[in-house]
Amino acid sequence: MTQAKTDIAANTAHIISVDAMGGDKGPATVVAGLSMFLASQPKARAILHGPRAELAPMIAKRNISDRVEIWDAPEVVEMTDKPSYVLRNGKKTSMWSAVEAVRDGSAAVAVSCGNTGGLMAISMLRLRKAEGVNRPAIACLWPSRNPAGFNVMLDAGADIRADQDDLLTYALMGASYARNGLDIKRPRIGLLNVGTEEHKGRAELKVAHELIAQAADKGEYEYIGFVEGGDLPSARVDVIVTDGFTGNVALKTGEGTANLISGLLRESLMKTPFSMLGALFARGSLNRFRKRIDPRRVNGGVFLGLNQTVIKSHGGADATGVAAALNLAYRLAQSGFSDKLAARVASAAALAQDTIQIGSNTDG
Repeated sequence: MTQAKTDIAANTAHIISVDAMGGDKGPATVVAGLSMFLASQPKARAILHGPRAELAPMIAKRNISDRVEIWDAPEVVEMTDKPSYVLRNGKKTSMWSAVEAVRDGSAAVAVSCGNTGGLMAISMLRLRKAEGVNRPAIACLWPSRNPAGFNVMLDAGADIRADQDDLLTYALMGASYARNGLDIKRPRIGLLNVGTEEHKGRAELKVAHELIAQAADKGEYEYIGFVEGGDLPSARVDVIVTDGFTGNVALKTGEGTANLISGLLRESLMKTPFSMLGALFARGSLNRFRKRIDPRRVNGGVFLGLNQTVIKSHGGADATGVAAALNLAYRLAQSGFSDKLAARVASAAALAQDTIQIGSNTDG
C-alpha cells in the first residue's frame, strides 16, 4: 500500500469507496453525486475508482480534489457481463477495485451503480459470505407510514431463487438491519405472499411461514405472518421478506409508479392558470409530498450476509440518487454497522440452522 493510501485509511469510518464507472449515466453523474454528498458531510472522504485520466478533470472541476483519492482502474464491468466472466476477467475493473478497498481496510463501505450480478459475485469472492449464510440478499428501504419513514424489503434482486431456509435467514438478517439501521428494537416481520391466508402460496412459502414463526422469540422480532403487496408501504410491518425475483419486480414497479404519480401531478398543476396559481400557494406541501415519494431518496440496496458492507446504487441513478446511496453508506459506516451486523448475522445464521433442524425433526 502506498503512503497516500495509508494516510487516507487512517480514519476509515469516514471513507467511502466509490465505483465511478458502470452506471447508465456515466462517471460524470457519479462525480456530481459524490460532490453533493461531500458538501453535506464535511468530514467524509472518498476513494474513487476508474480511469484516472478521465476522472481527474471531473474531480478538479467540482473542486473536491482535496477530499477524493483516485485509484486508477482502466477497465469497466459492463451491464451485459455475466458474473462468471467478471470473476475471470474483472481484476482491473473499477468495481473490483472499489470492493478491494473495503477488503484491505482502506474504506468502510463500497458503493457501485454497476452490474448487480457482477458486484455480488466480486463481493462474495473478496469479502466472503458470513458464516452460515447460503445466499446473501439485497435489502432496500421502502417509503412507508412507519415513524422511521421506511420499511425494509429483502431480497431486492441478489438472487432470483430462495427456498424456505433462505427466507428464514432473510428474516433474521432483515430484523438485524432494522434493529441496527432504523433503531427498531423488535422489528415486525412479514412474509410476502399472494394473500394473507395460511393455505395460499407456494410450498416453500408455507414451510418458511412456519420456520420464521418458530424463530421469532430467539430472533427478537415479531412475526405477523403473510403480507401482500399493499403492505409494502404500510405501518403494519417493518421488514418484508421475499425472494429476489419478486422483490426486484416490486421495487422497480414502486419506483415507476412514484415517477408516474409525480409526473402526472406536475402536468395537472401546470395545465391551467388557475391550477398554476393553486400550485404556487401549495408549493410547500407539494414539495414535501414530492420528497416523500421520490425513489431517489432511498436509492441504495445493502448487501446483507457478507463480512463487510457493500451498497448497490440503481444503475439509472442521477446525481441525487447517487448522493442518497453515498449518504446511506456513510450513516452505516459511522454507526459501525458492518461489525454489528456481522455479529448479529453470525448468531442469526446459527439460529436459522437450529430452527431448520428443529423443523426437520418435527416433520420426521
